[in-house]
Amino acid sequence: MTMDIEPHDQALTERDDDLLTRAEASEFLKRFGIRMKPATLARAWSTGSNGPPCRHVRGKPFYPRDVLRAWAESQITGLRRSSREPAGTSERALREQPRSSGHDHGSA
Repeated sequence: MTMDIEPHDQALTERDDDLLTRAEASEFLKRFGIRMKPATLARAWSTGSNGPPCRHVRGKPFYPRDVLRAWAESQITGLRRSSREPAGTSERALREQPRSSGHDHGSA
């Protein structure tokens, strides 16, 4: 008798120290809204660009789940009203700021 794991139970079987292949890492990143194909992960590694760090075991790349999660979370900014606002603006700060009408006539 085989026991199938339901998707909602999947998180219970995942461990932070699991090593994911590029294909598994690609699927895992989708949970965070990050779409990176395995080939893109390979390119990010080979060019030294802003991709997630990985570990090599006998020449094959693996992504530790906890490191991949931390990298994915570091890629996500807070809510912003425009590209002019700094990426670190908190949601609370946005709610507390009065919205500009766009008609700043300057009173300096």
